Amino acid sequence: MLVIPAIDLFGGRCVRLVKGDYNLPTVYSETPLEVVDEFVHAGAVRLHVVDLDAARGTGENRAVIEAIVRRNDVEVQVAGGIRSDEAVEAWLSAGARTVVMGTAAVRDPRLLERCTRRHPGRLLTALDVRDEKASVSGWTETEPVMIGSLLARWDKLDLAGVILTCIDRDGTLSGPDLVTLARVRSMTGLSVLYSGGISTFDDIQRLASAGAEAVILGKALYEGRITLDQALGN
Repeated sequence: MLVIPAIDLFGGRCVRLVKGDYNLPTVYSETPLEVVDEFVHAGAVRLHVVDLDAARGTGENRAVIEAIVRRNDVEVQVAGGIRSDEAVEAWLSAGARTVVMGTAAVRDPRLLERCTRRHPGRLLTALDVRDEKASVSGWTETEPVMIGSLLARWDKLDLAGVILTCIDRDGTLSGPDLVTLARVRSMTGLSVLYSGGISTFDDIQRLASAGAEAVILGKALYEGRITLDQALGN
């Protein structure tokens, strides 16, 4: 089980949202690069870095993310507002290990197909689920598309995997949505990375048993519910 710490950037700060609500950010650090140092020192081999401003089209945190992906001691998967060929090319060229496409993966299948042909195994898709539908535009909108249809389309592509985020659990520490994970796991042969609601080491073990290849940890780490050493099994 791969454990991936999350770094969500909003206005240059390291934050966490509750259920994707931009009006409820909790600021954990004014210096995200120090948070990166802490995670790497604790043994993280990959980071999930999200530009929340870019995700909803109100700004960007590019300089901070570029500084993170230039490091050679940790892999980085970059997410948030990546909706063009140029954006994918730019982040991969800058040093990102993988690029996450969410809104574009749902709304522009031709773009996703084109990017996966050019960069096989270097793209992840974000399956952000709210009320059994896919959410887009930084979780501010919901698309009338069935999860099964999306996964059937994505299964044909050479993706690095699918990130399943159960939005109603995200930032709540209320436990993972194992039912939704089981549904998604039964619909795809792609690797599934799970995010949302994780609060204990037992949650991580249950997700591994349910078929998740990786977990993305956010609030549980920042609130001290789990240490990264514990999560990594050190």
